[in-house]
Amino acid sequence: MDPHSHDFWAQSNITLKTGEPLTALTVELAVAQTGGVASTGAWRSLPEDDFTFTVEERDGFLVHRWTLKQGRTVPAGEWMFAGQYDHERGDRDAGGDRYSATATAGSGRLSVQGGFAPRDGGS
Repeated sequence: MDPHSHDFWAQSNITLKTGEPLTALTVELAVAQTGGVASTGAWRSLPEDDFTFTVEERDGFLVHRWTLKQGRTVPAGEWMFAGQYDHERGDRDAGGDRYSATATAGSGRLSVQGGFAPRDGGS
């Protein structure tokens, strides 16, 4: 969770590190519908025109998806993908949220997935 998140709004950050260029990439952030969760936007540290972005409600999650457009490349480096959303008042537990990324590079197909640490009660 981004440290600027607060009682009504949050941002979930995914940091992607790659040691080689990627010729295909899809990043998904699935935010559990814990009450009042609604998208307020998203961003990434790579060029906006290189990606198609969608957000949809699916199976109890608000799903943000960034897909690299055909013919574009992600250079080696560290890149941020962030989904922003409103939620019901109070601390929001991100323990049910998850992320995934699939990519193609010179070395083959790559993938990673995981979750977010549950809220420890602090803001």
